[in-house]
Amino acid sequence: MPWALPLRWSPWGRPGMKALVTAGVFVTTLWNLRFFFDPSKGSGEECKHREPLMILVWEWPSKQVPNVSRDVCRELYSITGCQLTTERQLLHQADVVVFPHSRLQPGWDKLPKERLPGQNWVWVSLESPSNTRALAAWNKTFNWVMTYRQDSDIFIPYGKLVPNRSATVNIPAKTNLVSWVISNYHRTQKRAEVYKNLSRYLHVNIYGKANNKPLCKDCLLSTISKSKFYLAFENSIHRDYITEKLWRNSLLAGTVPVVLGPPRANYEQFVPADSFIHVNDFGSLEELATFLKTMNSSRYQQFFAWQRRFSVKLYTDWRERICAICTAYPRLPHGRLYPDLQSWFNS
Repeated sequence: MPWALPLRWSPWGRPGMKALVTAGVFVTTLWNLRFFFDPSKGSGEECKHREPLMILVWEWPSKQVPNVSRDVCRELYSITGCQLTTERQLLHQADVVVFPHSRLQPGWDKLPKERLPGQNWVWVSLESPSNTRALAAWNKTFNWVMTYRQDSDIFIPYGKLVPNRSATVNIPAKTNLVSWVISNYHRTQKRAEVYKNLSRYLHVNIYGKANNKPLCKDCLLSTISKSKFYLAFENSIHRDYITEKLWRNSLLAGTVPVVLGPPRANYEQFVPADSFIHVNDFGSLEELATFLKTMNSSRYQQFFAWQRRFSVKLYTDWRERICAICTAYPRLPHGRLYPDLQSWFNS
């Protein structure tokens, strides 16, 4: 940029300065018009990518790989200028390359041999640190992280509440007190300990592979909805790790979640304080059991007040999550690597 003038100083007092200032203003105007007529010459990194932005998914996060040959981001999610591909031969054209941790193998032999200048690599995970291994192998590898953590470069929660002015309260008919769907039960987990002690004071209807009572996909919500309360117990306790156990199995099903996970304050960043019950709200599990068993109808209905203002949105389609990279792209930092991915994720 051309020179700038000090505040409260007038250039008109010296001979010849007026012409100099006029010339400076003219040069500055030409400099700014340069970007107006040719925005591609701007200094921001976001101006350097081609249209559309090409996102290469090195290996699809789920077992079933959908067809992404069409303009799926625009057709499904109204996100324009965003092209997804799984064709590795397009590596040299990709602006962003996505690497799901669940598909990463130890060592570099499965990764591209080179990274193009300006190309950004994204590490993706929806698992908690307790269930994520071998992170140290990927230090100084990825430019961005894409996880359920709110401080991720690309934030991908399991769900969220969206405003809904036409929403009404809908509480399904109840036939039992508490239910829990559990597929992977390990005695060493905190949730196993809490369940064992809580079950001394009340009966819990248990479904899922762990109890040899698996529920079909279409049976899940209709079964859970018959319970007044649902044990939304996370498999591990970490900041922001709030999964479908809250969003789908509880709120969407029309039952009140009893949560075990990060502190109450963390949950309240996602949902209203009066929409759930936290295990840590009570001095003992006996107190919690008594609270659940003796709750009257009026108090119970108060837990559904959120339904008057919000609806539940689930994030289940990986195409939607990956398309979100294009929305976030202009504000993402460029030229940076995570020096210690494991330290960041465990923080």
